[in-house]
Amino acid sequence: MTNNEKSILVLSAFPTSISVKDIAEILVNEKLAACINIIPEVQSVFRWKNKVDNTPENILIIKTTLNLYDILEKRIKQLHPYELPEIIAVPIEKGLTEYLNWVSENTK
Repeated sequence: MTNNEKSILVLSAFPTSISVKDIAEILVNEKLAACINIIPEVQSVFRWKNKVDNTPENILIIKTTLNLYDILEKRIKQLHPYELPEIIAVPIEKGLTEYLNWVSENTK
């Protein structure tokens, strides 16, 4: 596995008012992600435009590869309703080799 095929996790929070299942299926069908977990209805507290907001959101945990990050980020921004979406990449330092190979094989 080369550095460009290194697996990463991408986290993104979406409002509960939209279907994140549809977004997850789009990203997997486009081979931008091998697998996406949806964590429903987390409570997010954040500062936005000088005001503290408190809202329920759904978190997507997206398994992909480092070489796809830029394309995935652009696609999430296209699908996301927020002006400034949360899109955070976290490197996977270790994992089951067979699973990480599967992630690489199931992405572009």
